[in-house]
This record gives sequence, structure tokens and C-alpha cells, in this order.
Amino acid sequence: MSAPLFLVENLPAGSSFTLDGPEGHHAATVQRLRVGEVLILADGRGGTATAEVTAVGRGSVDVAVRQRAAEPAADPRLVVVQGIAKGDRGELAVQAMTETGVDEIVPWAASRSVAQWRGDRGFKARDKWAATAREAAKQARRSWLPLVAGDPDCSTKQVAARITDAAAAFVLHEEATERLTTAALPTAGEIVLVVGPEGGVSDAEVATFRDAGAVPVRLGSAVLRTSTAGVAALAVLSTRLHRW
Repeated sequence: MSAPLFLVENLPAGSSFTLDGPEGHHAATVQRLRVGEVLILADGRGGTATAEVTAVGRGSVDVAVRQRAAEPAADPRLVVVQGIAKGDRGELAVQAMTETGVDEIVPWAASRSVAQWRGDRGFKARDKWAATAREAAKQARRSWLPLVAGDPDCSTKQVAARITDAAAAFVLHEEATERLTTAALPTAGEIVLVVGPEGGVSDAEVATFRDAGAVPVRLGSAVLRTSTAGVAALAVLSTRLHRW
């Protein structure tokens, strides 16, 4: 089994470090790490440090840094515009997409989104997506923590502007004739993938995104749930871009 990963604000500058706070509690109390075991510290920005536990305290562990590494940012960069879904489907999508390698998730207030992020509720919902992405990144041993954009969400107009600036953009749509498996991909820049909510993407939204430069695509004959469509599309892109 690979060494567990813990996120820190900044990697230790020296050869020794005390992991405390919520991450230290998780290491010492939940995972019950012992002296001599190995863990990975990550700053969420590509930097990692492999360390060995030298002492275990109450809610903290002392470690000796053995090795450092820096993973460059992915290019092309994969950005998923995720239509806000009801219940826990949005969080399920965020979790799985983080494990699959998404670089940024944009919560989108689509016209057919049943759930609406308004006021404090919206910021709490966005923060929950960010917390879900953080935990999924740790589980997947990712050195880069996906960004969850939005303030707290993005409008169709804002998404269209993001598409205009992207190297390529695709809208998942069951009536599209072009397939994501054969669509032209850039070698660098940002690839934006739009995933609709439960009710899908409206004709007006498809037209807006197409005018901004997006290409409607399909994955196959089956219609996927909003919680799985982005994951399937990311798997296709990750394979085609040789990330996998």
C-alpha cells in the first residue's frame, strides 16, 4: 500500500517537521501511524516531501524529511464546468473527478439546475465541494489540489467567457454527432468540459456555448447521470492525453 498523503500549507524547509492540527490528528489518532512508517507531505501545488515518522504525540506526529519532489502543473489543463445538482450528486461528481485527475471544477448555475446556490447557502455548498475535492485528492495521493472556482457559482455568461479563452471546449450532449473519443485536442492550454445538471443542457445554453467556441460531443449511446458523465469524459481525455 502506498504511503498516506497529508496536506500542509507549506512544505518544511528543514529536515524535521511536526505535523499537527487536523492533519496531525488524522495521522496520529485516525490512521494510527507508528514510528518508522512513511508518509507524504504535499502543499497542493505540486510539491511533496517523503518523510519518516520519528515520534507520535497526542494529535501530532514528528517526521524526518527524506526526499523532496516537485511535479509540474498539467498541460493541457482539464477544467470541468459542472452543473449544480441536487442532493449529494454534485459532491459525488467532485469526488470522482478529483480522483480521475481534474485540474479545476467550476460550479455552474445552469437553467435546469434544481438546486440553487443563494446567499450563505451557496458559499457553504461551494466550500463543501472544495472540502470534498481536498479529501479526494489526499485519497488519490495527488500532489496538485484541484481548484474549485466560483463566487460561489458561475453563470452561463461567465462560462461562455471561460470557453472563449480556452484552447478547446466541449459540451457533453446526448444529441451531438461528434464523439469525444475522436474530437481534435490541443497540445497545450486549457480544455473546458461542460457537464449539465440532471435535466441536461438547454438548447439556448448549447447555442451560447457553441457561439463561444465549444463543440457539442457525446460519449456513447447511453445517457449518463450528471454525477458520472464528467468522470467518464475525464477518463477519455486522460487516456488520449497520455496522462494514463
